[in-house]
Amino acid sequence: MENIRNRKPILSTRRNHALEHATLQVLMEKGHPNRLGGMSDPRGFWVLGEIDPETLFNAVEEARTRLLNGERELAIHPNCGTNLAAAGVVGGILAWLAMLGMKKNWRDRFDRLANVVTLVTLGLIVAQPLGPKLQQSLTTDANIEGLRAVQVKRVNHEGMPIHRVTTVS
Repeated sequence: MENIRNRKPILSTRRNHALEHATLQVLMEKGHPNRLGGMSDPRGFWVLGEIDPETLFNAVEEARTRLLNGERELAIHPNCGTNLAAAGVVGGILAWLAMLGMKKNWRDRFDRLANVVTLVTLGLIVAQPLGPKLQQSLTTDANIEGLRAVQVKRVNHEGMPIHRVTTVS
């Protein structure tokens, strides 16, 4: 697993993901009024939502500085898709387990619905700490030494403002 996580495109994506999260956290701390989302790749990240490009660039720079100064917790974002994926996988597996061995008629399925709901709910509770742990160990890398943003470019896609943050290392 260690070798796969540190291959260039994957490691670059993980580092950009950490910088994306840190940037969004900095903007939240500063009380940015608009809801924003992000998506990372090996060459940078996208920020979806309304924000001034200069404000975004300044937040990226502050996030970068803070990560380099040891604020690694900024790389873990509470609204990351990794959290949702972890909850979905755990809940899905438990729902599947609850339905094992049952007959294929609707009455039997309905009779088991309370068990499915209970197990999925417990699974979602158990999965809450799993998402941040997966971010920390798998989907982000807060060690961004040498990573820097070189451009923030705003584009509109079907009326939605999208910003491309290009990074190099």
